[in-house]
Amino acid sequence: MLPVLLLAAVGSATLITPHARDLGFLLGAIPPLAVLSYGPLTTGLLGVGVIVVLNVPAAHLDRPGNTDLLTIVFVVALSIFVSYVRSHRDAQLNTERAIGEAVQRAVLPPLPDRVGGVRCATYYRAAQDGTLVGGDFFDVRAGPYGVRAVIGDVQGHGLRAVATVVSLLGAFRETALDQPDLESVAARLDRRLAVDCADARHAELFATALLVEFAADAAAVRVLACGHPAPVLLRARQAREVTVAPGPPLGIGLVGVEPPKEVTVALEPGDRLFLASDGVWEARGPDDAFYPLPERLAALAATPSAELPAAVWADLGRRRYQVRDDATMLVLTPEPPDT
Repeated sequence: MLPVLLLAAVGSATLITPHARDLGFLLGAIPPLAVLSYGPLTTGLLGVGVIVVLNVPAAHLDRPGNTDLLTIVFVVALSIFVSYVRSHRDAQLNTERAIGEAVQRAVLPPLPDRVGGVRCATYYRAAQDGTLVGGDFFDVRAGPYGVRAVIGDVQGHGLRAVATVVSLLGAFRETALDQPDLESVAARLDRRLAVDCADARHAELFATALLVEFAADAAAVRVLACGHPAPVLLRARQAREVTVAPGPPLGIGLVGVEPPKEVTVALEPGDRLFLASDGVWEARGPDDAFYPLPERLAALAATPSAELPAAVWADLGRRRYQVRDDATMLVLTPEPPDT
């Protein structure tokens, strides 16, 4: 609205008092300002309005020199041309952005509220502005061995990490149906990274991952960690970090290091599992301390599962914690078959 308000303000002032004639130079800024927001037609109409105001006797601006008037006309014509070029490029950019968003949403489609016997709630925010997908990945799939979920973080972030995210998600979606245990799933993901590295010179791809599998009766959950923070178990109004057998990240292949082992955790009715990426765990506060996720989850335990990820994100902002990496949160609530 700035060009319109400026034209109205200068025109009104010059009509009210002849002393406002010195403000006439401001009219020359209206066409260039219109380029920022308007198309060529509206820019041209505003330019014509400037020329009309300059030639209205009551405005006390009807004595511009020929050179001044020709300068204004040239600026108006140039602004119309620039506005046309900008509008054309904006249309191209909008098309490219729509295509990019469609591709990124295909990589990480929104999870349904329920997968098999497990209710799901997610929150995802990429660290790189303007992108929907970064270095974090997650998925929940139902298969012959129960409901399995994965959350992970690949090397790097932003668009450069999307190719690795696509590769790992494809491998997980296949192995979740085929492999009988989480250790086999992790081995296949690790092999997928190794194959991707083999075709790239000097590539050092690696990723952290957390795999979980819920029993059919919702009485237990199996957890396997590959260099990723452990999940937090919410029980009533308490929250505690699950003790896992730590394993190396995927793609590291350290000699002499045992592969990650899964652990089984007993569940009670109403238990929830909170999974988060490094971006949440390593958020820094004003005192440079890490975000105390289990402690804050205990304080937010009364929040419904569907609203819990957003509540944690709001808590991070309210307490002025800085999130410097992709942030992913996943709340999984298993329900017994009779419910």
